Amino acid sequence: MKDLLKNVMYAGIGAAFLTREKLEEVGKELAEKGSMSVDEGKTFVDDLLKKSESAKNNLEQWIGRKVEDKLKTCRCANAEEIAELRRRIAELEAAVQSEQRSGEAARFADAGRGADGQVSNA
Repeated sequence: MKDLLKNVMYAGIGAAFLTREKLEEVGKELAEKGSMSVDEGKTFVDDLLKKSESAKNNLEQWIGRKVEDKLKTCRCANAEEIAELRRRIAELEAAVQSEQRSGEAARFADAGRGADGQVSNA
């Protein structure tokens, strides 16, 4: 009887985490002990499975909300913000490379000029 009560307690408290097999086992035990008929046991298991699925969904939603709340408070970048930063970095890298090329072109142009700014014919 102690095991039966223990299993019923697990079914009531931890229904969200029990497998179909475990729930069917509990229902079978209840039917064998005479606590309920086989049909009542099947109904009991079906109800627990429905409640288990509902509890799992509620738990997933709750966890999702908590994670979102924590991400907001820790000021972490989301995927869109990271993509935007990557785009801006690529633009800045292109601008730096363009500036470097123009500076090199100017140095080459200056290298051919003399101190007076005239192009040497050497």
